Amino acid sequence: MEMLITSTLTGVGLAMDCFAVSLAVGAARPAHRLETAALLAAFFGFFQAAMCLLGWGVGFAFATLIAAYDHWVAFFLLLLVGARMIQEGMGGDERVPLEVLTLFSVTLLAVATSIDSLAVGISFAVIDLAPLVPALVIGLVSLVFSVAGVLSGTRLERILGTKVDILGGVILILLGIRVVMEHLSKVQ
Repeated sequence: MEMLITSTLTGVGLAMDCFAVSLAVGAARPAHRLETAALLAAFFGFFQAAMCLLGWGVGFAFATLIAAYDHWVAFFLLLLVGARMIQEGMGGDERVPLEVLTLFSVTLLAVATSIDSLAVGISFAVIDLAPLVPALVIGLVSLVFSVAGVLSGTRLERILGTKVDILGGVILILLGIRVVMEHLSKVQ
């Protein structure tokens, strides 16, 4: 029972980025909220669980290779998508469908939001904890938070109109900055 509670709390912490990205994307695509929620939930939930398992399986060797630049990868991915959303929001009142939901871009977002899960998986290897149940719980929590983010984002769009794209883009860029700042604070 303790492992389930710990895994759930870990999943909530890891799912915050998924929620923020889903909120921003949901706000930009209110007409397609169910498809968007299902797509992001599936990708984010899967990648959170898979990266946790990958981290456990590869352990320290992979951590030293990716640790030098993982934060920059996440930052640039979030910056690119965020900048695109801001550009869309500044385009005026006409709503141009945001093309952030291509297979490639959703995969990039899923990877960017699950890098912390990779680190958690590595920590499971260090403490010799079997990762399957925690990884599944982490994936499930991320799935739920992603759906909640998209649905909340569509409501936010009704209030803010096209300016919600700008807000969503700023949120994604701030997430990217946070990733880099957290890494730099650990290095010092």
